[in-house]
Amino acid sequence: MTKRRSRGDGGLHWDDKRQRWIATANLGFDPSGKRIVKRGSGRTKTEAKNKLKEVLRDHEDGLAIAPTNYTVKDAVTDWLVYGLAGLDPSTVATTTLLSEKHVIPSLGARKLRDLSAEDVDRWLAKKSRTLSTRTLQGLHSCLNRAVKRAMARDKVKRNVVELCSVPQGQSGRPSKALTFAQAEAVLRGAEGTSMYAYIVVALLTGARTEELRALTWDHVFLKGRPDLAPPQPPHIAVWRSVRRSGDTKTRKSRRTLALPSRCIDALWRQYEDQGWDRLAADGEWEEHGLVFSSAVGKPLDAANVRRAFRQALKDVDGVDAAEWTPRELRHSFVSLLSDRGVPLEEISRLVGHSGTAVTEEVYRKQIRPVIQTGAVVMDGIFGADPRKP
Repeated sequence: MTKRRSRGDGGLHWDDKRQRWIATANLGFDPSGKRIVKRGSGRTKTEAKNKLKEVLRDHEDGLAIAPTNYTVKDAVTDWLVYGLAGLDPSTVATTTLLSEKHVIPSLGARKLRDLSAEDVDRWLAKKSRTLSTRTLQGLHSCLNRAVKRAMARDKVKRNVVELCSVPQGQSGRPSKALTFAQAEAVLRGAEGTSMYAYIVVALLTGARTEELRALTWDHVFLKGRPDLAPPQPPHIAVWRSVRRSGDTKTRKSRRTLALPSRCIDALWRQYEDQGWDRLAADGEWEEHGLVFSSAVGKPLDAANVRRAFRQALKDVDGVDAAEWTPRELRHSFVSLLSDRGVPLEEISRLVGHSGTAVTEEVYRKQIRPVIQTGAVVMDGIFGADPRKP
């Protein structure tokens, strides 16, 4: 004889209005005396019971909110919408691209509560066959932060993504540096283009592209500061960048750099050319005080600079414009100084690094122990503008 369930133990019944089986379980009473009832529904008895088991599992895990159909896609989408506030637009764009192209298509349909460390390991291992290590780190970060946000909102008990390590990916395109002969060819070939001053300053001072795009004329002192004691030579104050905060990459990146002669000449020419651009644009000119701007004064973005840079290099002998990027002018600066024997510590100061590790591992291409410094050495390498009398 089948034993009858005790009163209040819950049960399984058909709901005519919803046309679904409803499984219920009574879990006692809350502090106000109201009975705690958990339910699971399904088109069959088995489905309803399984849904109830999931609800009860959430209750035992202590989850205040337990949507049984909450997926990885839901978690990532919620994070993209609400978790990126205050970040730089370029960071948001990159994060969104990684999430929508790689995370959601591969793992989005998985219920978040069922996502396992093995799922993440297999996903990253598969991606490592085609993506670089840095991109894999970005993917891991996106998923990790999305699940962490979901966990903080009681959508899942733990974050299994934190348990997974990032595998080694494919080698990215290695950065390279111009040789002295190539650098001279680039300086000659860029003359007469809109990027001439930009290329000269980037190559001969080592400033980052994000710093040069934010450089304003009130931070350029082409006549120096003879009124100070001691007098200051011509220089630029690299105190800003195009980052959302306007600050440079690190505290050590905020620096003041003496200008080699070629930079001074190129910037005077840039000042004059910009004056003509301002007249030609007339009412369309937007004044931002920028040293490097569009033909109507607007700020340049990374794509603008990269496109104009490659256009300026298209006819330079010995240099394939498609294979070079503006940031490699900075690599070339470091390499040329190192080749002339400038100590690593001095190069690190000139490029705004907090220490020598990044300079040594990423930028420097040659090592020779001698003693000299930035602007003086660059004048020794390139000399003054050969057209000057």
